[in-house]
Amino acid sequence: MDLSNLKPAKGSTKTRKRVGRGPGSGLGGTSTRGHKGAKSRSGYKNKIGFEGGQMPIQRRLPKFGFKNINRIEYRAINIEMLQRLAEAKQLTKIGIDELKEAGFVSSSQLVKILAKGTLTLKLEVEAHAFSKSAEAAIQAVGGTVVKL
Repeated sequence: MDLSNLKPAKGSTKTRKRVGRGPGSGLGGTSTRGHKGAKSRSGYKNKIGFEGGQMPIQRRLPKFGFKNINRIEYRAINIEMLQRLAEAKQLTKIGIDELKEAGFVSSSQLVKILAKGTLTLKLEVEAHAFSKSAEAAIQAVGGTVVKL
């Protein structure tokens, strides 16, 4: 065997269907397009969502919902996470920089502190927003809250 007698495996290749080459080919006449209608004509282009004149689904279904342009999205951090972070790194002040360093938030995110869990350490917590219960929990153990 050498490069001069290489061939694809038997049955692995097929010859191209050459349509519109006369009646003798068996693929002349309508050239496999069927009879009449838009799809049989040249220049036919299928428009996205066209259902043959029937009212398309995107027009049958109603519009709903809206996107509030004034929404402020916060990254929620619970006080139990602050407790764990403070214990692990021996911190008394936890701000945005410490949360970024620990991998809890990215540089563009706003932070809101929520009250899930318990806090036993006296901490100075710096964030963009606090829930009332989280603020109360931090102040109950003698900590301070700083809103940015």
